[in-house]
Amino acid sequence: MQDNAALREEIFRLKEERRAIILVHNYQLPEVQDIADLTGDSLELSRAAATMKGDTIVFCGVDFMAETAAILSPHKTVLLPAIDACCPMADMITADELRLVKSRSPGAAVVCYVNTTAEVKAESDICCTSSNAVNVVNALGEDTILFVPDRNLAAYAARFTKKKILPGGGVCIVHDQITPDHVREARLAHPEAELLVHPECRPEVIEFADHVASTSGIIRRVGESPKEEFIIGTEVGILHRLAKEFSEKRCYPLSSSAVCRNMKKTDLVKVRDALLTMSPSITVPEGVAARARRAIERMLALT
Repeated sequence: MQDNAALREEIFRLKEERRAIILVHNYQLPEVQDIADLTGDSLELSRAAATMKGDTIVFCGVDFMAETAAILSPHKTVLLPAIDACCPMADMITADELRLVKSRSPGAAVVCYVNTTAEVKAESDICCTSSNAVNVVNALGEDTILFVPDRNLAAYAARFTKKKILPGGGVCIVHDQITPDHVREARLAHPEAELLVHPECRPEVIEFADHVASTSGIIRRVGESPKEEFIIGTEVGILHRLAKEFSEKRCYPLSSSAVCRNMKKTDLVKVRDALLTMSPSITVPEGVAARARRAIERMLALT
C-alpha cells in the first residue's frame, strides 16, 4: 500500500497541473481533511465552489455536494473521487414526490435542504443548509412552507418562526440514531462539558443541548466558549478538525457510532486517481441545472 506522504506529494503535484481546488467536508477522513484547500460545511463549500479560482473542483464529500458545485460552476470540471458516496437523505424525496406535495399545498413556498438531488432543487423555491435554515424560512413572504426532506431540521426551524411548516419525512440516518439515552450517558461521563448538537438531531435530543449549530457553527462555538470540555453531537469526523484547531480543549462524541459510512468512502488513493484520470466527473443537465441554480443562488444571496 502506498504511504500517505507519497500520496499527498502526488496529489499536490497533480493539483497544480490540473489547476484544481480540493474541497473537503468536515466529516471526511482525517488524512483527506489534511489535504484540503478548504474544509467546511455545506454552505461554506457551496460558496467556495462558486467563487474559488481554478479549472477543476475535487469534491471530497457525497454526491449532492458535487452536484451543487457543478450547478454553480458549469464551466469547471467537478470530480467526485468516491462516485458511490451518496446521501441517503437525498434519496428520501424525489422530484415527482415533491411535485405531488406541491399540488396539494398551492401557495406554499418550497424550501429544500441542500441535501437533495438537483432535480428536487429544480422544483424548489429556495435551498437552505443547516446553518441558515431559520433565516431562509423567515425571509420568505409566504406563511406556509413546504420543508423537504429533513423532518428534524424542519422541526428545529419551526421553533423560530410563526409560519406553518409542513415537513418532509426524511432524516439523516446518522443524526437520527442519536437518542436522549446517549445524552444521559455522555452527561454522566463528562458533567462539566458543554453539549453541542447538530439541528439534524431529533427534537428530544435538541431539548438537552446547550448550543445547536451546523458543523461550522459547532467549530466556532468550541473556539469561542470559555468551557474546556465539549460533547459533540454530530458525525465523529468533525473531532479531527476540532483537535487540530483547539488542542487545548477536550471534545467527546455524543455517540461514537455516529459515523457516516458514505463520507468515509473517499481516501487519498481515490483523490489521486481522480486527479490522474480526471474522473469520475459530475455533470447536471442544463435544463435541470438552470432551475436548481436559481434556488441555490437565492439562498446564497440571503446569506
